Amino acid sequence: MDDVAQRFDYDKEEFIERDPTEREWATSSAELSERWRKRLKNQVLSLKMADKAEDEIAPTLKKRYENQLKRLEQYNAQDVFAVYANALTSQFDPHTSYFSPRRAENFDIDMRLSLEGIGAVLQNEDEYVKVVRVVPAGPADQQSDLAAAELIIGVGQGDDGPITDVIGWRLDDVVDLVRGKKGTVVRLDVIPAAGRADEVRRLVITRNEVRLEEQAAQSKIIEINDLDGSPRKIGVIDVPAFYLDFDAYRKGDPEFRSTTRDVGKLVAELNEAGVDGLVIDLRGNGGGSLREANELTGLFIEYGPTVQIKGTGSRVWRDGKRRRGPFYEGPVAVMIDRLSASASEIFAAALQDYGRAIIVGDRSFGKGTVQTLLDLPEGQLKITESKFYRISGESTQHRGVIPDISYPSLLQHDEIGESSLEKALDWDRIAPVRHKNYGAIDAILPTLLANHTERANANADFQYIWDQKALAEDINGTEQLPLNQQARVAQREDQEAQYLAIENTRRQAKGMDALLSLDEMFDTAEDTLDPGSESESDEESASIDDEDALITETARILVDAINLSGPVMARASVR
Repeated sequence: MDDVAQRFDYDKEEFIERDPTEREWATSSAELSERWRKRLKNQVLSLKMADKAEDEIAPTLKKRYENQLKRLEQYNAQDVFAVYANALTSQFDPHTSYFSPRRAENFDIDMRLSLEGIGAVLQNEDEYVKVVRVVPAGPADQQSDLAAAELIIGVGQGDDGPITDVIGWRLDDVVDLVRGKKGTVVRLDVIPAAGRADEVRRLVITRNEVRLEEQAAQSKIIEINDLDGSPRKIGVIDVPAFYLDFDAYRKGDPEFRSTTRDVGKLVAELNEAGVDGLVIDLRGNGGGSLREANELTGLFIEYGPTVQIKGTGSRVWRDGKRRRGPFYEGPVAVMIDRLSASASEIFAAALQDYGRAIIVGDRSFGKGTVQTLLDLPEGQLKITESKFYRISGESTQHRGVIPDISYPSLLQHDEIGESSLEKALDWDRIAPVRHKNYGAIDAILPTLLANHTERANANADFQYIWDQKALAEDINGTEQLPLNQQARVAQREDQEAQYLAIENTRRQAKGMDALLSLDEMFDTAEDTLDPGSESESDEESASIDDEDALITETARILVDAINLSGPVMARASVR
């Protein structure tokens, strides 16, 4: 394999499928060999495009395949049983699975949130390790732009340790490399999708522990001018997770931390500051405690059920606020995205069904099932035992929560969400529950939508996201990758030119200087391609970036709702 880089004809016009799962089964050994030839040529070309030295390409690939073979040879009876068991359990639904003793230990560590690492949930996808979710307020979230659906292809220790190629590795072995002691540095090479290793990014992350207080809800106040120029104060509460300090709660500690207690305090503080309404930001919130989803809903309704849970035997159990009590009566908007899951969906769906909030953003994840762990003589079995249903009777499974007003998103639904998982349980419905409808939304929603559309069409940040989304869909829709080096370079340069044009269109609309190259953007602290980043430039720090643009637009929608609904909607008090 030493001369593999020179063996291929890079001037030949040929292609390889981007998604190997779309191929038909090979009908002959010759066809199979041809597929392997193209696969190897693509890997060589990707390394060349990623500026890998010519004399390092063959050793890298040789070591990669030797590692894969070595790991297969190291399979023991326990590993073989785990493969068989999970092949069986995966036929029922994607969340029913067998945990070997080692995986069970890892799962327990994750549930305790005591892991010292980068704060990312990983899973295997073919020969790659895929990022499923970045834990809010974790090291990866705070120190990098690592995103869900990206693939980790290399891991290095410390500031200058060698990068270990992990393509083809077992998930638990990659996790062992990523984990480490608090304060140590790990470097990750990531790519946006399989087959695009020439677009590698290197991230440097200092490991830390994901602490409860870092995931705590936080608030701020923004001011939005009415049509007549008078200011409205809108409180924004960011809820990164539905957390509960179970140990302190069980011990009866009166100061135990929880989402509901923290949000309740923030609501009181914002109310004291005279806000006209609240925005609850659940973007990226992957869920957590069901108890907290119910309790938090109780802060915004007088009484009533929050969720229905249907278990085996068709028994339906309802949970929620059973007694009448004080609640925040002011106008509310809830922001969700494709990464808002489970408990987030229960809360957003309940406020939508009660007519208590305007739901804005992207369709949520769609996880409407409940799992439980069964101990086995060796390992554990995680099984799906019940499903969540809204008080309207509709399941959150598969479909998720559909917002009243949709925002553009760069998250691909076919890569992220319950509907992207094989054998995901179908959406269905059961009988609805009688509940109060606060009726503050339905009548004014058409006007809210029309006003939002007019603003969004004139907003440079919204146009920026739409343009990036269209380009990403165009790139992902490409069925074949060229194996001709000149064509591959032209393809990459064309994509970079399009990204640069999109960025400069936004900058021109904001009165900022145009960039000459993408390198110029990455080399400065002004911006990144990530819509969630914040500008660090002194002269441009006041400009609203894409993330702030979505929050600001949500606040404007809420102000529109207050104006349309009159003083009743505008009353923001706790009684």
